[in-house]
Amino acid sequence: MWIYEKKLQYPVRVGKCDVRMARYLMEQYGGADGELAAALRYMNQRYAIPDKVIGVLTDISTEEFAHLEMIATMIYKLTKDASVQELEAAGLGPNYAQRDHALFYQNSAGVPWTASYIQAKGDPIADLYEDIAAEEKARATYQWLIDMTDDVDLQDGLKFLREREIIHAIRFKESVQILIDEKDKKRIF
Repeated sequence: MWIYEKKLQYPVRVGKCDVRMARYLMEQYGGADGELAAALRYMNQRYAIPDKVIGVLTDISTEEFAHLEMIATMIYKLTKDASVQELEAAGLGPNYAQRDHALFYQNSAGVPWTASYIQAKGDPIADLYEDIAAEEKARATYQWLIDMTDDVDLQDGLKFLREREIIHAIRFKESVQILIDEKDKKRIF
């Protein structure tokens, strides 16, 4: 189903070590509205969606995994040269005590990722509206993350991710319209 290309979807650059910002980025790594939750949500929902739009869920799910890889790279680059004292000062002492510099699926407050973040109703329209909301929440979070850093290199990658969330929301809205039009055709005939 997939062919992995050994490069990031978009280049990830950071201008400096910034453990505080890495912690905030964990929201998009393992948070309720983050990339892991989105990728798994869409992959799961595709099994109960009409063939006319199944490809949209598959494509966007796959891209969300690419975004997850970008976020992980950002976090790694922002923390790789950090001292234990810097990690502790940014609130990442407990993570260091358990995992050193290894990543763990958790949000910015340190709450572990949970499958309860994945929404699937089984009704295609309801699921697609959930997906639109998820993309809009991710877009908003990316904007807030952009606002929280003065690192123009990091902002560049975050802006790319924010724009992709907008495109995903548009694609889901188009999918809703396709399904509504299909329902209307069935009622007419």
